[in-house]
Amino acid sequence: MEIKITNTKTIQEIQAEFNTEFPYLKIEFFDAPHVDGVSLPKSKIILNNKKLSTCRKQTNEGDLHVCGTQTVSVLENSFWEKYRLSVQLFRKSGNLWIETSLTDSWTLEQQNKEGFEMSSQHKNPYKEAEDTDISDRDKWE
Repeated sequence: MEIKITNTKTIQEIQAEFNTEFPYLKIEFFDAPHVDGVSLPKSKIILNNKKLSTCRKQTNEGDLHVCGTQTVSVLENSFWEKYRLSVQLFRKSGNLWIETSLTDSWTLEQQNKEGFEMSSQHKNPYKEAEDTDISDRDKWE
């Protein structure tokens, strides 16, 4: 996928484009320089209604290539190196969003799959057994 980076786009628009491709991941934009493996404080998150032009000093525009085989680190560094946008990836885990700084070497596909698995409601095998009607012995054979 290609994400078009323009000064008139909002953070929310970038997040929505990314989330369409990776529904169990989200990108947060920060008002502090990106550093690999370092967690930025939540107080530095930029509100998602802000335009990109207010989030950076560099004003170049273009397309950012994003694919599932990229690592988190490559994606975050691409935002920073090409557009001076400091981003951090988060993965869904149940009803929480977990920062991926400890797993920046994972691909976006791996992260998204892990988010799916951590957020999916798996059937409880005990509940499934309760739902099975075993009262009719004729059905056992």
